[in-house]
Amino acid sequence: MVVAVGENGELGIAPGHAPLMTTLKPGPVRVLMKDGVETVFFAAGGILEVMPHLVTVLTDSAIRAADLDDAAAKLAKEEAERELAERTITMEFTEAQAKLAKALAELQAMERLRKKARVKR
Repeated sequence: MVVAVGENGELGIAPGHAPLMTTLKPGPVRVLMKDGVETVFFAAGGILEVMPHLVTVLTDSAIRAADLDDAAAKLAKEEAERELAERTITMEFTEAQAKLAKALAELQAMERLRKKARVKR
């Protein structure tokens, strides 16, 4: 099973799902294997394509959740917030919004991972 955050909310794609194509928001992509092993990635938005026996995620960047850098994500969030507050002519507003959304989604993915780790203990 694959679980991801689409433009209209969270999607759960089980084996044999009907074909589908949707855009993804920046956020976690969880892959649940038959044996119960779960792998979590952070995708910086993109496109999700579902075929009867294949799920494809097209994204500019994907990082294993365990490899996310908390300090770097917090720094990126602060920088994007500062850019939005300054709104200079040279700064693209939508670009700063996208940076902020990505940083917030990374931080949320890391928090989910931390909560999951605490539950397993």
